[in-house]
Amino acid sequence: MVSGERSNVSGNVLNAPFLAIYESLIPPEEEKLKQKQLVALLERLVRKEWPAAKLHLYGSCANSFGASKSVIDVCLAIEEADMDKAKIMMKLADILQSGNLQNVQALTCARVPIVKLVDPVTGISCNICINKLLAVVNTKLLRDYAHIDPRLRQLAFIIKHWAKSRRVNETYHGTLSSYAYVLMCIHYLQMRRPAILPCLQEMETTYSVTVDDISCAFFDEVEDLGDFGRHNKETIAELVQGFFHYWAYCHDYANSVISVRTGGIISKREKDWTRGIGNDRHLICIEDPFETSHDLGRVVDKCSIKVLRDEFERAAEIMQNDPNPCIKLFKPYIRS
Repeated sequence: MVSGERSNVSGNVLNAPFLAIYESLIPPEEEKLKQKQLVALLERLVRKEWPAAKLHLYGSCANSFGASKSVIDVCLAIEEADMDKAKIMMKLADILQSGNLQNVQALTCARVPIVKLVDPVTGISCNICINKLLAVVNTKLLRDYAHIDPRLRQLAFIIKHWAKSRRVNETYHGTLSSYAYVLMCIHYLQMRRPAILPCLQEMETTYSVTVDDISCAFFDEVEDLGDFGRHNKETIAELVQGFFHYWAYCHDYANSVISVRTGGIISKREKDWTRGIGNDRHLICIEDPFETSHDLGRVVDKCSIKVLRDEFERAAEIMQNDPNPCIKLFKPYIRS
């Protein structure tokens, strides 16, 4: 446990309610199978026009941290000389329309151009983008971490559920994205002593690709790491308590950046994140593992950082003092 952390959790008493919440949130296997079947159908349609094209599920529907949902994100990987993305989008929409998919729309002027569709068989809605390959690699990294120790998925689902309940999972209101919370959970488990997760980007490289001039290299033979965290016996209830304690009382918000890439803490000064530039602020710093100039906490302002820290403290106090913490911990926040 981190310095100053006192456990309210005795044995496995609190594990059952936390695990029940986790089980209620994870998508059923049937849903994942339907998603894969839809992607296979879309790939068959697309390859009639572009034989070398590939479709990749990405984001929360594929990184092992997504709750049950009826919308999936798909990346069309395609090599076209002198590519005109708008024309490809329109052609893609025509192909999908002829394949009996419904509500097909090519949104070529959106910030991230996509083709939207609905599969009438499964009812799944799908957004397809072109060559957003860094997101695909990022999805693989998170999925690989999830395969190492089951406690990561358990912790991440619980923390994300808490964040949604308490309304601190809204980037448009200056709080953190689901992706940011997943990185916070990975980092927390990397920093436990003994560590529960390794740092895949610091290990021998077994997977390497360059996307948009960004080198992405890490160890991906995670089937060899199944017993990595065996020396750490902390339960999910203890990890939830420790996570909130860390972010309430231990993290150095003024000077520190959490870095999944290095498996540790680096200084704001080293990143030149000591002052805000334009709309970017650095009040809680979470380094993206590949786009290392990207601070996932940049959306947080001087008002929302207080909200976040108050919520971390509230959660830490509940976990420390309440013998049945789940009721209060996940109580929905209602703005007055």
